[in-house]
Amino acid sequence: MMIEKRSPVKTALIYVLLIVLTFITLLPLLWMVSASFKLSSEVFSFPIKWIPETWHWENYITIWQRINLATYTFNSFKLSIIITLIQLLTSSFAAYGFSKCKFPGRNALFLAYIATIAIPWQVYMLPQYVMMQKMHLIDTHLAIILLQSFTAFGVFLLRQFYITIPDELLEAARIDGLSEYGTFARIVLPLTKPAMATLTIMSFVTVWNDYMGPMIYFNSDRNKTIQLGIQLFVGQYSAEYGLIMATSVMAIIPVLIVFLAFQRFFVEGIASSGLKG
Repeated sequence: MMIEKRSPVKTALIYVLLIVLTFITLLPLLWMVSASFKLSSEVFSFPIKWIPETWHWENYITIWQRINLATYTFNSFKLSIIITLIQLLTSSFAAYGFSKCKFPGRNALFLAYIATIAIPWQVYMLPQYVMMQKMHLIDTHLAIILLQSFTAFGVFLLRQFYITIPDELLEAARIDGLSEYGTFARIVLPLTKPAMATLTIMSFVTVWNDYMGPMIYFNSDRNKTIQLGIQLFVGQYSAEYGLIMATSVMAIIPVLIVFLAFQRFFVEGIASSGLKG
């Protein structure tokens, strides 16, 4: 079978187009980083000075003094890490059951569970709040942890990956005397690093960037997350744009670190699970 070779000119044009699109996508982020080192009076100067004449590093010190940013950041880390770990555990077990364990009604139950993805959160937002109120969990981190411990999307993502693992491999492990849990831990999990890394990134980013959930359930300052902290900062210092941009930059650094740590598995995980953008 003959494979048509792409011309060098066409390849170069594709790369140029991708570079331009990447630059346009990153432009607002670059502007935010630049503005975080400026005085508020310099942020909206025209023409835009992408490189500040004077770098005001003190902006990143001031924001920690203006609001309780350390507590907000700690709370976001706490919730993001705990919920991500729980979602990895629950999603991996459920995906294994739906893909490798045979039981009556398996496919129907899976479809019913996955169908919940199509239900807007606003539909069951009030019933969830009432439930948490009855359990006296309002204004506690446990409320958010319980509500986000299960993710239908995570189950779907991992199941699509588990399907690609040959059943013969698992049968051989069972014949060698491994239990179902042993087969899952020793055979399946080591083979699913890309999918687990993909779910880790998605879960961490989703919880870290969540604004509505914490806004609804958290009342006291000690429980608020960094997203609520940014909104609080904007409300109190709405004219100090340099400090607002510095706070925003601090909020995206953990997400960037997590993505860079797992990015080599991310593309492979998306491709192997059959998901397409």
